[in-house]
Amino acid sequence: MNKERIRLLEEYIKDEPDNPFNRYALAMEYYEENIPEALTLLKSLIDQHADYLPTYFKLAHLYWEMEEWDDAEIIFTKGIALAEQQNDQKALGELKSTYQNFLFEKE
Repeated sequence: MNKERIRLLEEYIKDEPDNPFNRYALAMEYYEENIPEALTLLKSLIDQHADYLPTYFKLAHLYWEMEEWDDAEIIFTKGIALAEQQNDQKALGELKSTYQNFLFEKE
């Protein structure tokens, strides 16, 4: 976790509160060392920027790591639907592949 990068991202969020990338980047800074903060940021991104596709993969994966199986499955399926809607084949492939691995581990 890079404190200087976190400080910069927090400034970017103040300057551009409607830019989802800055919140996503901040969540990625917290992802390894401050799971609760990353979770809060990713959940708020889904609520405020439901069309920001990268969030779905990371939030679903975080729920998976936390063994929150139902939440992970919901986010995976919503992300897959959004990738199809946005016709983003790369994200769709990644989400579907990871979702299959998730389902295998879940069983």
